[in-house]
Amino acid sequence: MNPTYITSLDKVAGIGAQERARLAPVLDLFAFRSNDYYLSLIDWEDTKDPIRRLIIPSLDELEPWGRLDPSSEHRYTRAPGLQHKYRETALMLVSDLCGGFCRYCFRKRLFIGDAREVNRDVSGGLAYIRDHPEITNVLLTGGDPLVLDTGRLRDILNRLREIRHVRIIRIGTKMPAYDPYRIINDPALVDAIRECHDGENLVYIMAQFNHPRELTDAACRAIALLQDAGAVVMNQTPLIRGINDDPAVLSRLLGRLSFIGVNPYYVFQCRPTTGNRAFAVPVEESYRIFEQARATCSGLSKQARFVMSHATGKIEVVGKTGGFTYFKYNQAADPEDIGRFMVYKSNPQAYWFDDFGESDLLDAADAGIAGTLGETDESPGVL
Repeated sequence: MNPTYITSLDKVAGIGAQERARLAPVLDLFAFRSNDYYLSLIDWEDTKDPIRRLIIPSLDELEPWGRLDPSSEHRYTRAPGLQHKYRETALMLVSDLCGGFCRYCFRKRLFIGDAREVNRDVSGGLAYIRDHPEITNVLLTGGDPLVLDTGRLRDILNRLREIRHVRIIRIGTKMPAYDPYRIINDPALVDAIRECHDGENLVYIMAQFNHPRELTDAACRAIALLQDAGAVVMNQTPLIRGINDDPAVLSRLLGRLSFIGVNPYYVFQCRPTTGNRAFAVPVEESYRIFEQARATCSGLSKQARFVMSHATGKIEVVGKTGGFTYFKYNQAADPEDIGRFMVYKSNPQAYWFDDFGESDLLDAADAGIAGTLGETDESPGVL
């Protein structure tokens, strides 16, 4: 099978003329892209089908909310197409196209108008990485790197491998879900991954399966090919209203990933991106869903962490009691913040870390945890 790509709702048989007319204002703002393989996963009789919700535009996207750059990625751009936020990790935006456009995408600004964050000439980014020996990890993202021509991707991988201090290359991709035949039908792509893996320097595929129905036989075959080529395959997914916000669904997803040797990595809080209000779940509700899902998983499926990709770092939600919510920086732009533990008064209406105000940051003793997590002279609410 070679999927046919579709960029117009006129080509989607499950969408009638009246619905297309209603959705025209949405398409004026946010582009549509999919393919016939992925659209075949939709149950068109179910108006709340999660795959439909993931890929088909909806009027909810017109609700005013959020920002186009909710994690302030622009702050960390050091060279054209190159972000350096965390000491050991650089991020290269190598593609401005995806196999499909997720309706909740946090980087949809790349597909609007004349966005120029992606740089097809990667030489500036490579030079920056070469000059910074602390960078041991490079994440290729976009857009989706697996949309690139295989020769182009192989060239980028080979040039990265020439930089001795780069020990891990990560490829962030949803193509195993959107178009597994991109991998199945292109042995040269699999060979490029194999050539890049030498037993010590690893390639990680950071897949994005959001719902268990995406784990089709073809998707599992594609994953197996990548694993056979020596890639370590991880999965990360946002927690999205109407897609995987049911603990039973999220549990099935985490479980099925572990069955095929894919390690659940992060479950993300939906970022407050423009157009994403209808997909978002409040932080504390998301955490409850996450923990309820993990409760019915094996230990291997429990590896995922629930985090927010905040402007200041990866902030994990680590606990919730009746009156308090507990956070910790897993990673941070400021190294001094790494490991920082914070206690806030509960806020069931908070959708993002910024919604927990400074006035709600508690002294550890007031939260009843001093002596348990250690005494501190740090600022209130921080351990």
